[in-house]
Amino acid sequence: MRIIRWSSAILLTLLVPICVNAQQKSHMTSEQVDKAIGDVEKLAQKEIQENALPGLAMAVVFQDKMVYAKGFGVRDVNTKAPVDADTVFQLASVSKSIGSTVVAELVSEGKITWDSKLSTLDPAFAMFDPWVTREITIRDMYAHRSGLPEHAGDLLEDLEFTRAEILHRLRYQHPESSFRSHYAYTNFGMTEGGIAAAKAYGLEWEQASEQKLYRPLGMTSTSSRYADFVARPNKALGHVLVDGKWMQKFKRDPDTESPAGGVSSSVSDLAKWMRLQLANGKFGGKQIVNEKALAETHHPHMLTGFSPFTGLPSFYGLGWNVSYDQEGRVHLNHSGAFALGAATHVNLVPGEQLGIVVLSNAYPLGIAEALGTTFLDIALYGKPTQDWLVIFKQLFSNPAAIGTVLGFDYSKSPAAPTPALKNDAYIGRYANDFFGDISIIEKDGGLAIVQGPKKRTFTMKHYNRDTLTYETECENAVGRSGITFTIGADGKATQVLVENLNVRGEGTFKRVPDQK
Repeated sequence: MRIIRWSSAILLTLLVPICVNAQQKSHMTSEQVDKAIGDVEKLAQKEIQENALPGLAMAVVFQDKMVYAKGFGVRDVNTKAPVDADTVFQLASVSKSIGSTVVAELVSEGKITWDSKLSTLDPAFAMFDPWVTREITIRDMYAHRSGLPEHAGDLLEDLEFTRAEILHRLRYQHPESSFRSHYAYTNFGMTEGGIAAAKAYGLEWEQASEQKLYRPLGMTSTSSRYADFVARPNKALGHVLVDGKWMQKFKRDPDTESPAGGVSSSVSDLAKWMRLQLANGKFGGKQIVNEKALAETHHPHMLTGFSPFTGLPSFYGLGWNVSYDQEGRVHLNHSGAFALGAATHVNLVPGEQLGIVVLSNAYPLGIAEALGTTFLDIALYGKPTQDWLVIFKQLFSNPAAIGTVLGFDYSKSPAAPTPALKNDAYIGRYANDFFGDISIIEKDGGLAIVQGPKKRTFTMKHYNRDTLTYETECENAVGRSGITFTIGADGKATQVLVENLNVRGEGTFKRVPDQK
């Protein structure tokens, strides 16, 4: 099995809104919404019947009411327990939109602004450039314009470093662009923005989320802690396809990036949050989040791309994708996914007081996005403007399009392999500022690599001369990856290149001399 490294950034640039070929601005009616619900419900049922995924749930809000909430399929293929509107799913990157709502509430209270500097709020945090360290703000992190490369820190999470260790190591991460000049989607940049905002109030992020948003909205099934998700009796477990069959094989603990990917919730709870978004921060007649602070999250901050269907630009706001249709309506959306078994999508049209959320318990296939987009098309225009299921499924089936990093294909043996040196030539400890130390050890007569603070050990197989391989695991796994040694004049390795950690040229580890 080969797990795909999924990049949610592709959705930010290419996909959503849309809604083309309309002749005039619509004025939404309940009949239009009901028709859209009925049509999309049939599509959802069909996907489940065809075993396209194990389970999903959807909710629709319109004019400050939850007008629909329903589950389809099963929470777990082993127990066959059904999904309902209260089933809790892991949200992955939809957590970013929820997290930006939390920060907006913190801004509402007045101790911070969106432009508060992290150097003031969290003096221990540092970027590679000292000037950027001094100047970077909460807004910069939530708009993905920090200069950090896309997905910076994600591989450190795979190596099981703690949140504090990952955020500390970002100071060793070379920037990919100059500060505030380019958009690059980063889970841990946004995580630092949220952590710093909560620190101004003496709160941990998980506490701030609960106190400032979930509790006031009555979101009793929502949490920013993985342990709470695990404890829910009515939860949807993640699934992947193995030999054509859905399996509950992996567990995904996203606590390290909780502000960016660690929320779990049900569609019933998320309907309350969508109502807050569409009512400019009000819920149940009470102003929960300051209207101006929340509005900042809905404004475009960074250009992300252009719609292939309309040619119109798309943007990132603060935790939201922001775009406009041909009638000038703003669309707010976000998708989330774990390659280990979750795919989610939320899509709002504030001008029509309309929104939909789709949660699923399968690795990303494009179905959540297709259902949400189809629903809005039908509600706005009476019919889909494209066959979104076909379009999104094709997009997600193309590894190149969704940011997959597969590397060299080590399943094919070299034509004339050269034997490796004796094990002693490779055994030793190797250091890297960003990724920390690794060790090459002898195991069962062969070699193994030891990675990360928890000393996870992976057996290596010889491929050709000084290149060995190992099977990668976790969210960003790429199947079998190469480990290539550079041999010095004394016949021992001086450094080692770990291919799956070398996405940005930072995967070289230098030998640490033996202490005598």
